[in-house]
Amino acid sequence: MGNDPESTEPRFSAEVYQNEYLPAGGSEVNAIVTVTCRGGTGGPRASARTRGGRGGPGAAVVIMVDCSGSMEYPPTKMRHARDATAAAIGTLRDGVAFAVVSGTHRASEVYPGGGRLAVADTVARAQAVQALSGLSAGGGTAIGTWLRLADRLLSSSEAAIRHGILLTDGRNEHEAPETLRAALEACAGRFTCDARGVGTDWEVGEVTGIAAALLGSADIVADPAGLAADFARMMETAMGKEVADVNLRLWTPAGAEVAFVKQVAPTVENLTDRRADAGARAGDYPTGSWGDESRDYHVCVRVPPAEVGREMLAARVSVVVPPPGGGTPETRAQGLVRAVWTGDLAASTSFNPQVAHYTGQAELAQAIQQGLEARKSGDRDAATAKLGRAVHLAHASGNEETAKLLAKVVDVVDVATGTVRLKRDVAEADEMTLETRSTKTVRVKK
Repeated sequence: MGNDPESTEPRFSAEVYQNEYLPAGGSEVNAIVTVTCRGGTGGPRASARTRGGRGGPGAAVVIMVDCSGSMEYPPTKMRHARDATAAAIGTLRDGVAFAVVSGTHRASEVYPGGGRLAVADTVARAQAVQALSGLSAGGGTAIGTWLRLADRLLSSSEAAIRHGILLTDGRNEHEAPETLRAALEACAGRFTCDARGVGTDWEVGEVTGIAAALLGSADIVADPAGLAADFARMMETAMGKEVADVNLRLWTPAGAEVAFVKQVAPTVENLTDRRADAGARAGDYPTGSWGDESRDYHVCVRVPPAEVGREMLAARVSVVVPPPGGGTPETRAQGLVRAVWTGDLAASTSFNPQVAHYTGQAELAQAIQQGLEARKSGDRDAATAKLGRAVHLAHASGNEETAKLLAKVVDVVDVATGTVRLKRDVAEADEMTLETRSTKTVRVKK
């Protein structure tokens, strides 16, 4: 690719924000790592971007549309789903491989059929939109079958960027929970997937769980009329991805161990349990596909306690990307996390602004989730306390969108103290929106 004058290889950078000073005997080091990808062409490319370097499309996308019986109520819901899928198809760039899948208690190919993917051009997009007229509602919901069919279709492509878009309006009632979990485990690392719940009859934990497992986004579209705009935005974002299978690699010295690794912007996502060994004292944490964007990660490392005057490299954080033709992953950016033991009390007790901000954002997400769970179980005191704490954290951190969502569930008495009253009547869509978007964060003000 370096010989192609029209191509621009995306560039990664990694910036580390931390207070490296520890008191004598201190052992916990926290840092925020900002990873940024810039300078690509703004979309997937063919040739070297494909897996194995054999050429072909730079991206492949499968759209999974819920066609279960509940999609007929109201009757306009199925029409909006067809319109949304058509909008997504219209956003596909020429050369992108794609397919449309109908999901009920089984998965069926809508277009192009025959266990293959079509290649987007004017004719293929028109044929796909025409095929959508055959979509009708009927049957149950077994999302694991939809994902496995999407995986089979995507695996037929050599595209580096493999992506799914999944729409559901109901609970996964026609397969066991462990069946869906097994499907997610089988698909993890093979393609990314954005998941959307339309209406209010679906399970938030199922939709957010799908997105988390497959490193995609999750959201609610309470009004089916908003589906077309949302699907078009999702597809545009997917078309902007250029680099697949990016990992955050952490190396720690002997005696040190990683306590946790979390993505903290644009959403909170715990990556700790997804570690894969990457050599001596190193581990890789998957981050999915990247376009022109920036994300923040909170890294916490426990180091052996030491005396004043000692210093050490607590961790080396690298952004690693597999080369187009396979082989050893390439390091695209690197940052260092340090530990310095000092007797200066002011230095060792000060909070780095980035670390403090994202610690608060993670607590905000947890407080919302715990508060809503307490509300559902009838524990009004616990719900009031947790949601009150969430209100305080949202306002203190400048997370205005979350503050607005909270105000639809509680009456705010005093922001400073987090004093609130639970609203007596809350629209189900408002509660589900707050829960679904609870992990969305705001960047720290530099």
